[in-house]
Amino acid sequence: MSGSFGATSTTEDVLAGVDLSGKRVLVTGVSAGLGVETARALVSHGAAVVGAARDLAKAEKAMKAALGDLPMIDLVELDLASLASVRAASDTLKGKGDTFDLVIANAGVMATPPMKTADGFEMQFGTNHLGHFTFINRIAPLIKDGGRLVMLASSGHRFSDVNLDDPNFETTEYTPFGAYGRSKTANVLFAVEFDRRHKARGVRAAAVHPGGIQTELGRHMTEADMAALVERLDADREKSGEPPFTFKSIPQGAATSLWAGVVADADAVGGKYCEDCHVAEIVSGDVGASASGVRAYALDPANAAALWAKSEEMVGEKF
Repeated sequence: MSGSFGATSTTEDVLAGVDLSGKRVLVTGVSAGLGVETARALVSHGAAVVGAARDLAKAEKAMKAALGDLPMIDLVELDLASLASVRAASDTLKGKGDTFDLVIANAGVMATPPMKTADGFEMQFGTNHLGHFTFINRIAPLIKDGGRLVMLASSGHRFSDVNLDDPNFETTEYTPFGAYGRSKTANVLFAVEFDRRHKARGVRAAAVHPGGIQTELGRHMTEADMAALVERLDADREKSGEPPFTFKSIPQGAATSLWAGVVADADAVGGKYCEDCHVAEIVSGDVGASASGVRAYALDPANAAALWAKSEEMVGEKF
């Protein structure tokens, strides 16, 4: 099944012939871009979707426009940069008691200037990792036995491993993409450890790289920043013998999330990093952030366990 799809596959390609009637899915970040398309595709194939977003009015407008005559999704307010909001959202969902077959952690920020979350964490690590870490662990009992978790990571994990001695850049120099890389590595490592902890009840977790897509994720980047990034990616790809970088469409970008969450064999993707609708190979050596594959440190079980313990310490909650 995995060999049928690739980099140009869309959400409709991977869900062709798939009936999701009776399935319930939670998607974070449904106010723009990949989150909206992911939710739309799921609803169009019969799933009941709960969407989480920081700005509910924006999310409602975006989803109504995307869904057209399809049923509207349920919405819950979730600001991943605030642990108070994360806990309130998870309490709301637990209070309702409805369970999920699939959770897709899609929301995130990228390449921000030096910023802090409401709780004083570095913005990208705090939002992309700690917010999702707390939210998903708190609602983990709502994921049905046999269900799945999909964490949106990025090839940007290659920019940097996590730094558990200085997660908030208090002693190391802050760079926007260095911080982004740390947060995306953390997303992969969280999937690895969550998968280990929950696979006994059939719940499997995977991390996915959606590809390069022009969405609101890049709102902190100038045109010059984007041009410089693409130039860097092309140089890396040339070194690894790959063709020049090209952006994916939003339906192409959301395809791997749905492939890993719905279509692929659970044992094949559990604890793995996926891209272009397949499980990525581990790469090493002088390769940049654009070439295909995943760095070994992002899948290292010991690294994942250490990150979990550090994250619990940072958010003040044991899972």
